[in-house]
Amino acid sequence: MDLKQKILFVFAGIFLLVLGFLIVFSDNGLMELDYLKRQRAILKKENETLMRENLALYRKVERLEKDLTYIESVARKELGVIGKDEIILKLKD
Repeated sequence: MDLKQKILFVFAGIFLLVLGFLIVFSDNGLMELDYLKRQRAILKKENETLMRENLALYRKVERLEKDLTYIESVARKELGVIGKDEIILKLKD
């Protein structure tokens, strides 16, 4: 190998190292891709959780609109409502 080929070989090696560095560490490189994949996985989990909560709330709304027994149980638990013929007894210790 003569001097010209050695210099060309060195420049090609440096170019490949710089190119590899840019591929891995640049703004749109492999590190960024890995970060975005992890963020996407987190967002998918949050989305699934929100979908389950949304479905539960939808079912609760449906029951509150149509199920009189459920409405009564919610009123008793959350509002302390008593029935028409019921009496509350408060006992002292």
